Amino acid sequence: MAGKLHLTEVGRVALPAADQDRALEFYVDTLGFELRVDETFAGGQMRWIEVAPAGAATAIAITPPMEGGPTAVDSGIIISTGDIDADYAALKGAGVDVDPEIARWGKPVPPMFRLRDPNGNSLTIVEPLD
Repeated sequence: MAGKLHLTEVGRVALPAADQDRALEFYVDTLGFELRVDETFAGGQMRWIEVAPAGAATAIAITPPMEGGPTAVDSGIIISTGDIDADYAALKGAGVDVDPEIARWGKPVPPMFRLRDPNGNSLTIVEPLD
């Protein structure tokens, strides 16, 4: 490659959401993320939403599904927690679609579980090992 690139960060990842209002409510009210952006554009025809855990560098963009594209994805997004047992119990108790149990394979793999948002997108919650 002839020139140097100027890439600096993974700023956001996009998840499709047929129902952006429902997704926004889930990420803010259920997961406790902060709302960073909620703007309409293209004459009010399109909406761009960004949410993230407080202080996180990378945000999740909640976007309408692309025409002909998937309406839900296995996102590959991994969110860290300081207490996987408490978070699992709280999410399950709130009726969130979570795995039947926390996966515990032992070192070097941290304990983890997956959840699905109201649009069917899956995310993984992990408690990093020390």
